[in-house]
Amino acid sequence: MIIQDILVHLERLAAPELQEDWDNAGLITGQRQWPCTGVLVCLDATPEVIREAKQKGCNLVVAHHPIVFKGLKRINGKNYIEQAIIEAIKADIAIYAAHTNLDHVLLGVNGKAAEKLGLQNISILQPKRKVLRRLITFAPLDAAEKVRQALFDAGAGHIGQYAECSFNSEGTGTFKAEAGANPFVGEVGKRHEERETKIEIVYPFYLEPQIVRTLQQSHPYEEVAYDIFTMENVHQGIGAGIVGELETEMDEAAFLQHLKTTFGVPVVRHTALRGKAVKKVAFCGGAGSFLTGAALGTGADFYVTADVKYHEFFDADGRMVLADIGHYESEAATIDLLHEHLHSKIPTFAVLKTSVNTNPVRYFS
Repeated sequence: MIIQDILVHLERLAAPELQEDWDNAGLITGQRQWPCTGVLVCLDATPEVIREAKQKGCNLVVAHHPIVFKGLKRINGKNYIEQAIIEAIKADIAIYAAHTNLDHVLLGVNGKAAEKLGLQNISILQPKRKVLRRLITFAPLDAAEKVRQALFDAGAGHIGQYAECSFNSEGTGTFKAEAGANPFVGEVGKRHEERETKIEIVYPFYLEPQIVRTLQQSHPYEEVAYDIFTMENVHQGIGAGIVGELETEMDEAAFLQHLKTTFGVPVVRHTALRGKAVKKVAFCGGAGSFLTGAALGTGADFYVTADVKYHEFFDADGRMVLADIGHYESEAATIDLLHEHLHSKIPTFAVLKTSVNTNPVRYFS
C-alpha cells in the first residue's frame, strides 16, 4: 500500500478541483509514492496530532482543515503551523487535507451532519453553477455504442440519480483524407461520406482529462472531432450546505436540545424562538453565515451553522431560527466520515481516528 492508494479513495469522494480558490486542500507534506504504514484521521493536523501519528506508526495524517493556508516565508517553529510542518517533515509523515472540496459534495461534511441529525430528503442548499460540461462528438454508426459505453465508464452521463444519460442523433459526416493520413474509412484524396451518430453527454469539469483521453482511445477515427461547452446548469450534487427534513417535527426547545446532544455542545447561540414546529432544517458545517439567505429561500425552520457574527444574526429576520453550535462541533463528525469511508474501501488496513481534541475553544459555565 502506498499513499496514493489511500488518496485515490479520498479524491473519488471529493475531487480536489471542487475546493474554493482560496483553499489549500490536497497533499501538503510528503509524497504520494511513499509506502503507507497507517492513516490517522483528524480535523486539524496540529503538532499534537503529528506526534500521535508518529507514536501510532501512521505516516499519513488525513485532516479536514489544511494546516497551511498561506505561503510560509520561514519555517522556524514560531507558531503551531510551523511546528506541525517541522515535526511532520522530520518524521516523514505526509499530511493531506480534504477541506472545501469535502464540504461541497452531498455525502461529505454536511451530509454526515445531516445523517447525525436524522434529516431525510436531503439536497444541496446552494448548488454550484458551471460544474457541468457537455461533450459533443461524432462516431460511425457501428462504433457509437463502444464510444458511448467507454465515456459512461469514465464517469460521464450522470444526472442526479440517473446514470448513462446521453442524447444521440444520426446524420452524415464528410471528410477528405489528405496525403499522409491513414483513414479508418474512405480513401486518401477523395471526399468521403459516412453515416454517423452524434453523441451528446455531460460530465463534471474535473473529469475532463480522463473523458477526453477515453474518447480518443475508444474512437476508431485517426482525428476525433469533438466540442466541449461549459453549462450554466447547477449541479444538484455539488455545492455548499445541505437541507432536509426531520422524520418527526419537534418543538424548538426540543430541537435545540437535539443539537446539544448530537454535536456535544454545552451551549447553542441562536436567534429568538418563534414558537413554531421544526420540520425543515438547513445546515452548514464551519463558517456558514453566507448561506443564511439560501436557507431562508428553502423555507427552513432552523439554519444550523457556526462562526456567526453579531450583526449576521439579524439576517434571519424572524423568519427562521439561526443557530450557531461552534466551528469545531459543527465539523467534528468529519473525523467519523473520513474514517468510515477509508475503512470501507480498505478494511484490512490501519485507519485510525485521532484521540486528540483539537478544539481551541473552551466554555465556562
